[in-house]
Amino acid sequence: MIALSNISKSYGRQLLFVETSFQLNPGEKVGLVGPNGSGKTTLFRLLVGEEFPDEGSVSVPRRTTVGYFRQDIGDMAGRSVLDEAIAGSGLVGELHHELTDLQHALADPSRSDEMDRILARYAEVQDDYQHRGGYELEARAREVLQGLGFADDQVDGDAGALSGGWKMRVGMARVLLGRPDVLLMDEPTNHLDIESILWLEKFLKGYPGALLLTCHDRDFMNRVVTRIVDIDSGEFVSYTGDYDNFVRQQEIAAANQEAAYARQQAMLAKERRFVERFGTHVAKAAQAQSRVKKLEKIELLAPPRRRRVVEFQFRQPPRSGEDVVALRGVSKAYGARVVYEDFDLVIRRAERWCVMGRNGAGKTTLLKLVAGALAPDAGAVRLGASLKTGYFAQQSLEQLDADLTVFEEIQRAFPLAGQGMLRNLLGAFQFCGDDVDKKVRVLSGGEKSRLVLARLLFDPPNFLILDEPTNHLDLETKEMLVAALHDFEGTMLFVSHDRTFLRGLSTKVLELRPGDGAAEPALPPLVYDGSYAEFVASTGGEAAGVHR
Repeated sequence: MIALSNISKSYGRQLLFVETSFQLNPGEKVGLVGPNGSGKTTLFRLLVGEEFPDEGSVSVPRRTTVGYFRQDIGDMAGRSVLDEAIAGSGLVGELHHELTDLQHALADPSRSDEMDRILARYAEVQDDYQHRGGYELEARAREVLQGLGFADDQVDGDAGALSGGWKMRVGMARVLLGRPDVLLMDEPTNHLDIESILWLEKFLKGYPGALLLTCHDRDFMNRVVTRIVDIDSGEFVSYTGDYDNFVRQQEIAAANQEAAYARQQAMLAKERRFVERFGTHVAKAAQAQSRVKKLEKIELLAPPRRRRVVEFQFRQPPRSGEDVVALRGVSKAYGARVVYEDFDLVIRRAERWCVMGRNGAGKTTLLKLVAGALAPDAGAVRLGASLKTGYFAQQSLEQLDADLTVFEEIQRAFPLAGQGMLRNLLGAFQFCGDDVDKKVRVLSGGEKSRLVLARLLFDPPNFLILDEPTNHLDLETKEMLVAALHDFEGTMLFVSHDRTFLRGLSTKVLELRPGDGAAEPALPPLVYDGSYAEFVASTGGEAAGVHR
């Protein structure tokens, strides 16, 4: 059992924890929630000994192993993806890498005079490696990496050549392979597609150790955790059950608190009116004084606290023509890999298409073709009349001016809009108070995504093309975005790994079904005339090749 007892922690004037306690029991699956800046990452650092409380104690049993998946991953150049994943698996991982070094030494002619010693050490390490299940570790590593979306050629390729998002997956595999007694996971779904998220759900549900995680994926939390710990005004408040149950309990508690506060306020008002009316009345002066003393002894209830989520009324776009985009005979290949061949698709006004398919299926390629960011090798992409297109992609973040503040960037885009309206818009995307004065260059990837989305939706186009718009968004912002787009009267084509987004917005599904070489030939894309929720109910598949 890991325990934090009466801890306090602050950074200057910012109080994070105030004499609060928390414990994580063996095998328990706990979701950690709280507003931005409430101290979730600080709690992880306290548990792994990277920081210490100002007061109180953190108790981790001596032989308890703790694995920590975090968002900042170090350099990985020089080793294969498989070797990097195995590197974090404790002693067996160390033996694996010593074996590799010894194999290189055996093949080195310049070390021929050391061969007897190297061979003896190789036999010793190999025996220890086999005894500790090392060869099974390699098989497990490949299984975990494949579950996280790596193809076979990537597993044996150079980890240093990967993008940041794929390196995050290697870091996650490293922690999972270590099989620690306690898993700490900070936003594990951020860089995963829906197929990998579903695999990770299954893995964590069957994981024998304890788990403490933060996550902005509501479905993931509901399926994995059995307790929620909310960091609320410096205290750890525990709720039994999944995330939905936590929300219900909070709503009930807030309603009860509001009712109790309202009753007390009504009683106080009544008593004060009596005192004011009869305080100088001879016959009732004593009674009035008695009520004054009674009022002085009453413990006043605090007004209900509500986490503020700024609402913003987004404008409706101008009406487009009925035919928004038509793809006719489109083909696209990257070298020998054919993504589309003689592909047809018609998108009509007010339709909301979600595009599904495993990694490499061509989801982003399709969005780029429709947005005009990529040309087809053959065929044509024709846009309809009266169309104003808005395209959100990760490259959109590069269009921001690093030297401007958040407010200056949004004001640059809309110079005629009032300051109050722009601040309200930024507030809806969780830029509150001093956040609007941050320089764009210091923003995280998630903050930049929120700023680009705010800019895109303030004066919305009538055709939205969105590639993973919910990456890094917290639950409140994500739900606000779904609610705003639910009333959007334009047309949408989007890719998302968030099932709340998919369920809340899609009216049509396009599933891309590429082959996997000669053993698995490609199938024509599947068009489903219904929402994502209906698609799942009909096919049983929440993602490409993944069934409930």
